[in-house]
Amino acid sequence: MSGVARAGAESSRLLGERNGVRLEIRPRAERNIGSLIREPGSPDLIAGVRIEPLRLWPDDRGYFLEVMRRGRGLTAGVDTASLQVSCALSYAGTIKALHYHFEQTDLWVPVEGQFQVCLFDLRAGSPSFGACNTLFAGTLQPWQILIPPGVGHGYKVIGPQSAVLVYVTDRFYNPDDEGRIPYNDPGVNYDWEMQHK
Repeated sequence: MSGVARAGAESSRLLGERNGVRLEIRPRAERNIGSLIREPGSPDLIAGVRIEPLRLWPDDRGYFLEVMRRGRGLTAGVDTASLQVSCALSYAGTIKALHYHFEQTDLWVPVEGQFQVCLFDLRAGSPSFGACNTLFAGTLQPWQILIPPGVGHGYKVIGPQSAVLVYVTDRFYNPDDEGRIPYNDPGVNYDWEMQHK
């Protein structure tokens, strides 16, 4: 795609525009993981992204968890008329990134393993446009993550085991609504490597 100059901002790359929503990549000069989100209410969280801890009910046989309940929690106010529930198993070290939607809202529920989640705000009109977040979610930190349209999202499976992600969307799968950005896009400039500190 050709670069698009925006008034008062560095050069951005247009991904597309639909129904008044303009998605662009605002290039990040430094390769890093963006803001590390350690708490659901972090002030650094991308606008519209919401996180809630998952409730687990463990016993001597294993555990039970409720993925979602219509009209409650993170799905309150989300249109569920075209609800779809899907599941993805990914092997250790797999990177699936980055996807974005113009219309679809995703609710991610990591149910097994550990994920390094990358979120990138592509919405040109958003107060957090160009912001990047990293969340670690899964068995060690059971969180539900609500991802609104226009927020790029992807993950890397970290640790030695495969990981399972259940995701609920407010629309049936529509390939025309989904866009993809390579995991190593130089504008996003996300660092997927282990952070040696």
